[in-house]
Amino acid sequence: MPDPLKLYKAKRDFKITAEPAEGGEASKGLLTFVIQKHWASRLHYDFRLELDGVMKSWAVPKGPSYDTHDRRMAVHVEDHPISYSDFEGTIPPHQYGAGKVIIWDKGTWEPVGDPRQGYEKGEIKFEMHGHKMHGRWVLVRLRGHEDDKQESWLLIKENDEYAKPATEFSVVDEFPDSVKDLPMPEHGAEVKVEELKADKPAPKKAAQAKRGAMPAGAVKADLPETLTPELATLVDGPPADPENYIYEIKFDGYRMVTRVQGKDVRLVTRNGNDWTDKLKPLQQEIRRMKLPDGWYDGEIVVHDENGKPNFNLLQLAFDGSNSAQIVYFLFDAPYFKGYDLRDVRLDERRPLLQEALAARPSDTVRFSAEFGTDPAQLVVAACQIGLEGVIGKRKDSRYVTRRSPEWIKLKCGQRQEFVIGGYTDPHGARTGIGSLLLGYYDKDGVLRYAGNCGSGFNGASLRHMREVLEAIETDENPFPPRAVPGRTNHWVKPALVAEVSFSEWTATDSIRHPVFQGLRKDKPAKSVVRELPKHMQEVPVENAKPALKQATNKRTTKKAEPESGLPGNLPATFKVTHGDRVMDAESGVTKVEMVRYYALVGELMMEHLKGRPVSLVRAPDGVGKELFFQKHVVDTAKMPGVAQMDQALDPDHPRMTEIATIEGLLSSAQWNVVEIHSQNATAKHYDTPDRMVFDLDPGEGVDFSKVREAAQLMRAFLQELGLNPFLKTSGGKGLHVVVPLKPRLDWDTVKDFSRAIVTHLAKTIPDRFSAKSGAKNRVGRIFIDYLRNGRGATTVAAWSARARPGLGISVPVRWEELPKLKSGSHWTVKNVHTRLDEGNAPWADYDKSAVTLTKAMKALGFKAEKKE
Repeated sequence: MPDPLKLYKAKRDFKITAEPAEGGEASKGLLTFVIQKHWASRLHYDFRLELDGVMKSWAVPKGPSYDTHDRRMAVHVEDHPISYSDFEGTIPPHQYGAGKVIIWDKGTWEPVGDPRQGYEKGEIKFEMHGHKMHGRWVLVRLRGHEDDKQESWLLIKENDEYAKPATEFSVVDEFPDSVKDLPMPEHGAEVKVEELKADKPAPKKAAQAKRGAMPAGAVKADLPETLTPELATLVDGPPADPENYIYEIKFDGYRMVTRVQGKDVRLVTRNGNDWTDKLKPLQQEIRRMKLPDGWYDGEIVVHDENGKPNFNLLQLAFDGSNSAQIVYFLFDAPYFKGYDLRDVRLDERRPLLQEALAARPSDTVRFSAEFGTDPAQLVVAACQIGLEGVIGKRKDSRYVTRRSPEWIKLKCGQRQEFVIGGYTDPHGARTGIGSLLLGYYDKDGVLRYAGNCGSGFNGASLRHMREVLEAIETDENPFPPRAVPGRTNHWVKPALVAEVSFSEWTATDSIRHPVFQGLRKDKPAKSVVRELPKHMQEVPVENAKPALKQATNKRTTKKAEPESGLPGNLPATFKVTHGDRVMDAESGVTKVEMVRYYALVGELMMEHLKGRPVSLVRAPDGVGKELFFQKHVVDTAKMPGVAQMDQALDPDHPRMTEIATIEGLLSSAQWNVVEIHSQNATAKHYDTPDRMVFDLDPGEGVDFSKVREAAQLMRAFLQELGLNPFLKTSGGKGLHVVVPLKPRLDWDTVKDFSRAIVTHLAKTIPDRFSAKSGAKNRVGRIFIDYLRNGRGATTVAAWSARARPGLGISVPVRWEELPKLKSGSHWTVKNVHTRLDEGNAPWADYDKSAVTLTKAMKALGFKAEKKE
């Protein structure tokens, strides 16, 4: 008898992969099913039904749908062993199906009729009893061709009490998590339709079944290289349901996450800076404790003589000015003992951490304790003893790698970071400096003056501050003209961040009674904005759904894998109309999936859109139909997060448009926007562009390998001119070469020089390049489009989708990655999850690579035309 698993075994090397080679006992009663969520080259759902001692298997790209009108493609694949139903883990690289696998659902199934006859005829009807899958379903085989390598089937929900329209309910989006640690569902247990539609609350806290067992939501996972910590939201008062929170001290220190893997211990700041070398004693103590492998989250502090955390003493400890002991308070463990715990309730994560620390007592690595249940009284007590405030965290919250409304800050007084933009001279007997000139960045990237700060210093710190500031002195005022009073101010490069406490903001947006607390070395100056408290009753609660696993934060660090095919959690109040409309027939992406895509890449994309005029390409009837290019949005009330820019930027035309927030991206997608293009200048320096863009557009008959070679040639030439080019895919046929500039020259000069560069290349290598557009001018050649450098011209923004079949996206890449690119649409909306680990990291040096064009012009012999 032939081995039904022969093909399965032939595709795998079981010396490398942890997948089972065979095994598993056939069910003696009801047959079993499993659906495994599989992040391979593309995310899909592996649908497996037990039959005749094996798991009959189909790959369902979009996962199941409770909408009876949805015909979900199900590609028939090789039979799997029954033991595969328990497999959850990561298939190693270069193995068949390489990628992460979780058990998305499991349970039993009952065939309607003879399942073997149905399988042979190509129509299997059945009823399912799972955690997520319920009711009657059918698998139908499509007619194919003899040379088809794999059979195509359809998975369809039959009309019963569980059926729901896709516009109201998506089972893959509502329930993205693993059910591995849940018991098999009881057959016949009543399931209400509302339970399928509603946001299910987190499971109630339950005692662990046995010592060492992991709570619900824990998933076996490799330890990631990076982690961005969850941040708390400043609020103006206690929550309405205080009993659902735990409360901890708000420590006056530095946030620090620690990666432990055996003897390898690394301590990393909230912004991803490795401070292990600065914290050697702490590293040695954690090694001594032999904490389980994992990522640990906490805060480092130094206590004063009264046992109170003191930020200034912590600063001095790093400067070597004192030998005070640094204490590390741990409050969370998002990864622990080989498990990803981010989808475990907070009140079930913390006991695991507390138990681990109790078994390894330390004076310098301690557990952050909980205090009381009345936040108002706790804040009063904290203020009376001189603490900064209280942190509240929802007991049922998951761990997310971003700022979350489920973690809240309740402060005693006002306190935040400010950028130091200058200083004044001392008067009288005072030495060093008189005061610091403080500021913060607004949404347009402008450094706004927030007042002077001269309190909180002693003689030594005043002299030290003068030395530090003189080292970064500059003649350029970093604030807007005439924003700072006084005529004898000393300006410095806006690179240092000061922690300052104050009593209130004045009517003129200055701080009152400021007191300097210390310099912050763990936060970049560009990230400092005015911190405005949210009204507690307006903070949305997100405990109903596990949050999207990204990084971050700061988008140059790695992101975790997404939780659904096209993830991106949308705000609860954000409504998508006609969400099931297909925007692209080739990929099958719907409108709601486009909105989710922009939610997913929103933070990455905003780095490229901030303060820039944009144009929007709308596709009301989908890709391939009529497109509308929109430069001006008149009624921004219908598009929250989309704003009109200052009329003065373009006085002869309607106000230009800006995507001001991530919500603006979602609003645009709701209005059928597919592409977002941006100009080469920001509102701050609109008359002087800060980049040049060269679009390498291949003509007829040009293979993409020639486009890659052209990009390398262009890079070499630009570098020879002293410029620093960056690369991104276009999302279409070609590539974009982008040159960051210091905004010094006007639009016409930059455009004329870009044309000179292209003309030179076309004359030097005429068989490769064309400087003229038009199909006949670029047959067999590559047109280098420099026209995008003119005033008002635009280029598709990084991370924007393209309104072309397949929905390619424009993605920043490293030059070293160029040989591996297969096309300008190497990444698409559907496979973007394979790129999120990189984020904007390939362009990490973009800002500091900007130069003026003076030397480049001289090298090319270019002379700008003088204007009359």
